[in-house]
Amino acid sequence: MDFLKENGVDVEKGLELLGDIDMYNETMGDFLDEINSKMPKVIEYKNNMDMPNYAILVHSIKSDSKYLGFTKLAEIALEHEMKSKENDVNYVNEHYSELENEVNRVIDIAKRYLGR
Repeated sequence: MDFLKENGVDVEKGLELLGDIDMYNETMGDFLDEINSKMPKVIEYKNNMDMPNYAILVHSIKSDSKYLGFTKLAEIALEHEMKSKENDVNYVNEHYSELENEVNRVIDIAKRYLGR
């Protein structure tokens, strides 16, 4: 728990939304399993300028992140969701590395926390 807090994770928010540590840990495991299949699709949609499907996936990342207390990732994903819904391809392309870097940071934290 301390490890997560030290890495900027709002664990209290996650526990408030998910109920208890067992559900939190299970949800974190699900997040790790799913994010690895979501990110290639996010890249594909970005590269194909498919903003409707891009918006759906970043919305999903935003929601998952919020539940786990990954506040920074949730905020970045929300911005990408809103801009992609406005079909702002330039924003998505110019700020994609920020999203990708935060996803990678969160994946690293989650793996270390779960011992994967």
